[in-house]
Amino acid sequence: MSFQTPITINEAIENIHRKKYLLPSIQRELVWDTDQMELLFDSLMRDYPISSFLFWYVEKDRIDDYQFYEFIRDYHERNTKHNPKANINGENDIISILDGQQRLTSLYIGLKGTYAYRMPRKRYDNPLSYPERKLYLNLLSPSNDINKKYDFLFLSSEEANEINENTYWFKVGDILDLQKEHEVNNYLIRNDLMKYGDKSIFANETLFKLHSVIFKNQIINYYLEKDNSLDKVLNIFIRVNSGGTTLSYSDLLLSIATAQWQEKDAREEIYKFVDDINSIGDGFNFNKDFVLKACLLLSDFTDIAFKVDNFNRQNMLTIENKWEEITGSIRTAVYLLESYGFNRETLTSNISVLPMCYYVFKRGLPHNFVQSRDFKEDREKIKNWLIIALLKRVFGGQPDNVLRPIRKIISEDHLIFPYEKIVDALKGTPKTFAFNDDEIENLYYYYYGQAYTFSTLALLYPSLDYRNKFHIDHIFPKSFFSRNKLLKKGVSSDKIDFYLSNYNYLANLQLLEGIPNQEKSDTDFKEWFNKVNQTEQEKRDYMAKHMIPDVDIEITNFDVFIEKRTEIMREKYKSILKEKIVRIAYK
Repeated sequence: MSFQTPITINEAIENIHRKKYLLPSIQRELVWDTDQMELLFDSLMRDYPISSFLFWYVEKDRIDDYQFYEFIRDYHERNTKHNPKANINGENDIISILDGQQRLTSLYIGLKGTYAYRMPRKRYDNPLSYPERKLYLNLLSPSNDINKKYDFLFLSSEEANEINENTYWFKVGDILDLQKEHEVNNYLIRNDLMKYGDKSIFANETLFKLHSVIFKNQIINYYLEKDNSLDKVLNIFIRVNSGGTTLSYSDLLLSIATAQWQEKDAREEIYKFVDDINSIGDGFNFNKDFVLKACLLLSDFTDIAFKVDNFNRQNMLTIENKWEEITGSIRTAVYLLESYGFNRETLTSNISVLPMCYYVFKRGLPHNFVQSRDFKEDREKIKNWLIIALLKRVFGGQPDNVLRPIRKIISEDHLIFPYEKIVDALKGTPKTFAFNDDEIENLYYYYYGQAYTFSTLALLYPSLDYRNKFHIDHIFPKSFFSRNKLLKKGVSSDKIDFYLSNYNYLANLQLLEGIPNQEKSDTDFKEWFNKVNQTEQEKRDYMAKHMIPDVDIEITNFDVFIEKRTEIMREKYKSILKEKIVRIAYK
């Protein structure tokens, strides 16, 4: 291994574009965000060192021994996150990147590609939430960011068209069309950038500096490793990837799994599977860490910790052989989650799903487990267990210490989900399922928009069919709760602080099906209640189902309503949480 003659950024980008530079399967995917990319370009413009690179030379007759991927060019946070598999004809040698992928990918996207990420507070499933952005450089003034001198930003085309006396956005990729210095001058003249006085000087210096950085300065300084031993390459890879944006341990473990699977491509299988389960229902947020941990757990390995020893060749071959069973069990568990009404916003612990996966796997449950009447009792036990595990945060801290005893119980008793035995096994430990009075009172402090609020409400609605879409609804519409509106509705001024402090909390929330919730919208609760419940029996049924107290439900009586509904909910929580759990644990 030795240093080679450094090359320019333009040469490196051309090598990436011509697929001469590729990524080995042991490499992780893009993890840098746009801020890191912008800082990289700023560093280059300021002549800051960006460290050396490590390349791996692979001869054409050895290429088929490994799997390689192309650099990603047009990154999309939802639709295009994965590197495409390289289609190699085997006619030429290639160079694979062992260290420097994030930097080279950033240069490639900045000069030839795009980056689309979700705008704040926009819906995950709306394509318009992800505008395509390219990298731009302001030629008229330096950055206002104290961490940057040059104003590099990823902008949409609409944002880049906003030009004023202090701003002219130059698309950084256009520098590739200005290879000669006179072409840089022509660009400045053609775009009338010489009319801004002192700012014209900054524009001239900035664009010429960018030209030098891309075409003249030999910035890409790299080692070239020519040994084709995968073991050696893997060790080098692990050593050099300890800096920069830190590799998660699962990145390295996935690298090892990829290198050791024989028939399947571990990286491709795992990433595709993660995408598949995340697309179920309204979407989830599982990742490769979750899948790798599930592989260890479901394969019944004694040690389920994330460490290299557990990802030895024998274990990896076991996982590969069981891959279809493992993924089938996980997929069934995720469909079960969806049937309970959970999604990426409300599932507060991915690890909590693993015992469900193991139970499905161990019992060999069929695909219709989620729908079949034969398994209704089983599904109810799992749902109650899951919700309480989430609210008690049982899997926080060191989850392996909880997963191991739960797996042992399920392994020994899986004719039906052993809810009671799990609760009994954890009694008296910091992971107990039992709730005391203070913990029950704390439930009322969950509010609209919090992830735990759905689980807290779901406990109170055990009979709902969550395959229908349920929304968390304000009983008294939140649009009513401003000081002026409350005064206009006749609420006395001494009550208003209480109203404003409590309308968003649990006692004013209910679970309502999507269509009725849309119909209810901002309608006064009393008016809506009397409209949808025509008979006295319908009114009594609604009140019982939603724990509505038998009090005046005018907005002027909101304080009494909250007090009485809290009492009803408290008794129900005690029945569900304190009394039943304690009875199970201490019978």
